[in-house]
Amino acid sequence: MDSDAFTGVRVVELAQWVFVPVAGALLADWGAEVIRVERPNGDPYRQLATQGIGSDSAGVNLSVALANRGKRSISIDLHSERGRELLDEILATADVFLTNFRPGALRRLGLDSDRLTRRHPRLVYARGHGFGSRGPGADKAGYDSSAFWAHGGVAHMLTPPERDYPISQRGAMGDRNGAMALAFGVAAALLRQQRTGSGTVVDVSLLATAMWMLSSDVLSALAGTPPQPVSGRGGSVNPLVGAYRTKDGRHIQLVFLESDRYWADFCGLIGRDDLVDDPRFVDLAARATHRDACVAELETEFANRTFDEWKQLLSGLDAPWAPVQAVAELLDDPQVLANGYLGEVDMDNGQSYPLPTGPVQFDERPPTLRRAPEHGEHTEQFLLELGYSWDGITGLKDAGVIP
Repeated sequence: MDSDAFTGVRVVELAQWVFVPVAGALLADWGAEVIRVERPNGDPYRQLATQGIGSDSAGVNLSVALANRGKRSISIDLHSERGRELLDEILATADVFLTNFRPGALRRLGLDSDRLTRRHPRLVYARGHGFGSRGPGADKAGYDSSAFWAHGGVAHMLTPPERDYPISQRGAMGDRNGAMALAFGVAAALLRQQRTGSGTVVDVSLLATAMWMLSSDVLSALAGTPPQPVSGRGGSVNPLVGAYRTKDGRHIQLVFLESDRYWADFCGLIGRDDLVDDPRFVDLAARATHRDACVAELETEFANRTFDEWKQLLSGLDAPWAPVQAVAELLDDPQVLANGYLGEVDMDNGQSYPLPTGPVQFDERPPTLRRAPEHGEHTEQFLLELGYSWDGITGLKDAGVIP
């Protein structure tokens, strides 16, 4: 059975691009009815194609599909007074208002949290920001490449020291991580709403998301030891934590944090029992002292076998390690397939396309993925459900409130 965690919850989403729409998609995965309100010319994300991702799968823009799956789309001109009145009628039926419009834009539309929560005190008002709801950057535009990746320190920490420029972020990394946090916040606010009858203002920013993801580095900075980017080669202290290059130029990642626990078995597995009693490597402290020598021994060993040979050999060791895989290798990875981390979206024309299902599952089952709506696809249908007659809908069209 599909998850019904949010069945009966109506979410009105006034958002664009990726961050907040993905939060809406996650809530839709879990059973919420998500009504996506788009402006008459649509979300600009519909026209964006990056990393070669566009209308490339049965005519579907996969990026838009991932951010908007399972929703309904209506189109309203909120620059008109009647359009804003119509949205307020819809919000009166909603449990959650989800937005990433900036504070200034929300104030101009009469949708700032103070006014909206006064009109609808049960409403969970959830907003995603670039830099937070307060301070000098509260109204500053922020995509994840700026607020999360650059301002939030992620680019600095992940860029190798030898590079002249910071590495580029992969598409929407901060957006999708921030979306998980926002969906979690909405879930908690809905629980509070159920218990108290009152709404809550929920805030998540891309900047805060970056700091949370870099918590270990933030803790180091708080302790007076500003962290610096490090190479992935070997470990800075523990030689058994790091990536090692194989004979054919691939890499294996060792994560033997409890290295004394695994050292003897690992040495035996690779046929180097001599290293076990070597006084330079006899325990964690000795290996740290003679780190360069230990790393050199391991690099020589890893260079003697291919990537596939190492995977086969290490499969017999009950220790934390992993092959450094390309993303394309995930598509037929046994763990990905066994756990349903890729799902299939069925379209009305009988075709289908794959999408990642997301990291949360209920009862060991991934959600059933539903297609994303076309721009304004459900406007008339939804207004009929809201109680409008066809004459009333025609009047809204004639007034330019809906397309």
